[in-house]
Order: sequence, then C-alpha cells, then structure tokens
Amino acid sequence: MTVQNSDKTLSRKQRLQEKQRRQLTVVDTVDKAEVKLRKAEAELSVAVAEAVQVFGDERAASEGLDMPVEAIRRFVAIAAAETAAGDTAGATPGEAAAG
Repeated sequence: MTVQNSDKTLSRKQRLQEKQRRQLTVVDTVDKAEVKLRKAEAELSVAVAEAVQVFGDERAASEGLDMPVEAIRRFVAIAAAETAAGDTAGATPGEAAAG
C-alpha cells in the first residue's frame, strides 16, 4: 500500500511552479531582448546605409567603419527592406501594387 505525504506532493508542486515561473521569466526576458536587438539592428542598418552614401561606396565604407564588406552589404539590404516595408505600409493598395 502506498501512502503519499501531502507535504511532499505540495512541495513537488511548488518546485514545479517555481521552475515554470523562472522559465517564463527567462522567455520573457529573451523576447524583450530580441525586440531591442531588432530595433538596434534596424537603426544600425540605416546608419550603415548612410555611411555608404557618405563614403561613396561599400568598400570605402567598409574601410572607414572597419567593418567587413559582407556586413556592410547585409546592413544595406536590411535598410533597403525596412525602407521598402515603410513605403509599402504608407501606400494605398493600388500604389503598393503599382510601385
């Protein structure tokens, strides 16, 4: 015959609840950090795209910013996508399809 001690059951339940609470807290923290990261990446992309214009081309911007050309291209592509998304979001459906 098995007898369960209600204190042990409660204790296991409490431990599980605490573990789940910590997991949810960590997930929430990571989610918030990802939002900040995306925002920062978008801002950096705009800055890099502006640097390419100021320096004249990707290679000069790469040297001036001490950043690999591949990274420059990646950020310029992100900035272009952000700009296109902003242009499409502000346009009416007919304008978005036409342009």
